[in-house]
Amino acid sequence: MRAYSFSLCNEVLQPLSFEAQCQYAASLGYVGLEVAPFTLREDPHSITVDEAKNFRQIAHSHGLQITGLHWLLVKPEGLSITSKDARIQQNTHAFIHHLCALCSAMGGKYLVHGSPKQRLIESGQTHSEALALATHFFALAAQSAHQFGVTYCIEPLSADQTPLINTLAQAIDIVETVNHPALKTMLDTSSAGLAETTSIADVIDQFFPSGHIAHVQLNDPNRRGPGQGDMKFGSILRALDRNDYQGAIAIEPFDYQPDGQACAAHSIGYLKGLSESQ
Repeated sequence: MRAYSFSLCNEVLQPLSFEAQCQYAASLGYVGLEVAPFTLREDPHSITVDEAKNFRQIAHSHGLQITGLHWLLVKPEGLSITSKDARIQQNTHAFIHHLCALCSAMGGKYLVHGSPKQRLIESGQTHSEALALATHFFALAAQSAHQFGVTYCIEPLSADQTPLINTLAQAIDIVETVNHPALKTMLDTSSAGLAETTSIADVIDQFFPSGHIAHVQLNDPNRRGPGQGDMKFGSILRALDRNDYQGAIAIEPFDYQPDGQACAAHSIGYLKGLSESQ
C-alpha cells in the first residue's frame, strides 16, 4: 500500500494564527491545510482574492499547500441552500461563487459542502421540495467551481445533523442529475460510519469506481480523530489504495482530545503508522 499524505482541517488548531497553524502542521508531517473560511475572517465574504493569495504564500513558506475549503456556510449568518426565500438563495450562491474564487486563489482544488444547519427542511416544506432547491443550488455551484477551475463536493452527513443528503448514494443521485464535471461528492468516514449500512471499505469498493468521489475526510464516528475510537482505518486505507484513489485525504475531528494540537499529532501518527505497516 502506498504511503498516503494527509491534510489537516485548520480549525483544529484554533486559536493559533494561520501562520502558526502552518508551522505546527508542517512540523507534524502534514502536507497541507484544508481551510474553513470562518477561521480566517469573521465575515469570509470580506476576504479579497489578493488576501487569499497571501494565505497561499504563507502556507507555501512552510512547505504546505492549501488543499481546499470546507465548512463553507458557517458564516456569515442567514445562508441556506433550501430556503424558499429567493433573496437568501441568491445571497448564498453569490457567497459560494466568491469562495470558489478564493479557493482558486489559495491554490485549493476542491470545496466541501457540508454545512448541515444551512440545508434543513423548513417548516411547511416537503423533503422533495427542499431537495429540489438544494439540487438547483448545486448546479449553480458547479458552474461557479468550473469558472475558477476547482471541484465542488457534496458532503453526505448523518441524519443526526441534517435530514437532507445522508448517504453517498443520495449524493451521487444529485451529481448524476446535475451532470456537470465540476460537481462531485466525497466521503466523510464519521458520517458514513453512522449513515451507511455496510463497512466503509465496502462503501469505497461500491462507489469509488463511479468516478463521482473527489475527496476523503477521515474521522471517527465518535467525532474524534482517527485512532481515537472504534473505527478501524487500516481497511479504509487499503480500500482507497485498491481503488487507486488519488485525491486529498484530510483529517477532520470535531471533538479534540485532549486538545486540538495533541489530536492533530495523534491522528497523523496513527495514520502514518498504519500506512507504513501495510
